[in-house]
Amino acid sequence: MASMRDIKRRKESVQSTQQITKAMKLVATVKLQKARSKAESNKPYFNMLYDTICSILAKTKNVDHHYLRENDCNKKAVIAITSNRGLAGGYNNNIVKLITGGDFVPEDTYVYAVGKKGVEGLVRKGYTIHKDSSEVINEPLFADAMELTKELLTQFSRGDIGEIYIAYTNFKNTVTQEPKLVKLLPIHADDFDTSNVDDKLLMNFEPSAEEVLDQVIPKYMSNIIFGAFLESVASENGARMQAMDSATSNAEDMISSLSLKYNRARQSAITQELTEIIAGADAIS
Repeated sequence: MASMRDIKRRKESVQSTQQITKAMKLVATVKLQKARSKAESNKPYFNMLYDTICSILAKTKNVDHHYLRENDCNKKAVIAITSNRGLAGGYNNNIVKLITGGDFVPEDTYVYAVGKKGVEGLVRKGYTIHKDSSEVINEPLFADAMELTKELLTQFSRGDIGEIYIAYTNFKNTVTQEPKLVKLLPIHADDFDTSNVDDKLLMNFEPSAEEVLDQVIPKYMSNIIFGAFLESVASENGARMQAMDSATSNAEDMISSLSLKYNRARQSAITQELTEIIAGADAIS
């Protein structure tokens, strides 16, 4: 049985850890509120772009555009968005599993990593990191999404890669965060809900539908990436808040258990001392 001193030291250690987890939960809560606000403010612009893409695809079903057609390259690019820090439950590992469990052969996959934890997890699984942009997730900017979009579209247009995906965590609420894998290119009409598009609505393109798509699709892609950044930051803080809340509760249970053990050990020590005193008094008499 552990001594009273050992139990007391263990209890003090758990109490110190509990104070840290409480502080981390509060920090994650504040960051979550800011991240949710940014993610919500981005949705109207995304919805407008989405409706525009739906309208164009519905009216240009026969248009031949390099963003809409498959190429012969079997290479795939995937943007893996994770965090730079741990202590967020299964948040980072879920993205790694999403990629490794999908149709991404390591030697045929270009990984664009945003987040150090994703880099570490994917390298262990045999993937080569084509570009590491981990610093972006600390303070995501739309300019970062545009730069990444430009590089990916250049490689797609050259035929260096045949498909582009993004793996991120979609924030639903503070309890639920859903890992998602979204295909960015090539774009297919089947990937969009065009049921709400008015078939009788006339649409004219100036100068041409191809040049309109040249302008709209990169903006659409940049917004998806930027939205994924914001959703991931919110999800990270939501997951960390939940993990720290669970850790705090577990610490409370451990403290209660250790307090009980300490009291039992103390009671046992007092009983032993009393027994020895009584035994000594009987021996003298």
